[in-house]
Amino acid sequence: MPRPVLLVAGGSRGIGAATARLAGGRGYDVAVNYKGNVEAAAKVAAAVKAAGGNAIAIQGDMGDENEIERVFKEAEKLGALTHLVHSAGITGKSSRLDGVDAATVRDVLDVNTYGALLFLRAAIRRMSTKNGGKGGSIVMISSMAAEIGGATEYTWYAAAKGAVNTMTLGVAREVAREGIRLNAVSPGAIDTEIHEPGRIARILPNLPMGRVGTAEEVAEAILFLLSDAASYVSGAVLNVSGGR
Repeated sequence: MPRPVLLVAGGSRGIGAATARLAGGRGYDVAVNYKGNVEAAAKVAAAVKAAGGNAIAIQGDMGDENEIERVFKEAEKLGALTHLVHSAGITGKSSRLDGVDAATVRDVLDVNTYGALLFLRAAIRRMSTKNGGKGGSIVMISSMAAEIGGATEYTWYAAAKGAVNTMTLGVAREVAREGIRLNAVSPGAIDTEIHEPGRIARILPNLPMGRVGTAEEVAEAILFLLSDAASYVSGAVLNVSGGR
């Protein structure tokens, strides 16, 4: 029986990398997308192979329509895509909204919202039974910032991730009878490099569990939603936030 094929957009670091590594040990072949860190992506691909899966690393900007399409085509060298994770995301430098420059807002929206929509479009064109595909499962990475609002830090990022929650619900309903399940995971404070220096220590006293989460803890939730164990789950946003 062929192994399922997973594309992880933004798979070279943080939650995406943890997801790729975990998937490799659970029977998936994995395409690891990255934008610039070729060494990190190569290490993730090597970890997938060491766990028993096939893997390739694919450079591509998830905020660019043509690049997204190319990444999908290269990922299909592993076989027909059956599972997708969109973990590509950026925040920009933290500030109040009145202190951010327009280029930062544009960049964040291009990757987190515009790119996410085009990622889903590319997926549906391939996976939907209406379009001749065989269906599959997709997980988008949102953020608790969408609910908290990101005040004084990243309101533009929070707004972009709020859009991810909305597209998850809307698109899940569009494709529910076409063999595709679409869900999102909304991480809280997770120990990854997305944080600016000192931020974790600053917010730690306000976290209900008194600790940040790990990328591996989020990856477990993602793998659940990808799996057949979540066969009746679609259009959901699962908080992995330690009660935040």
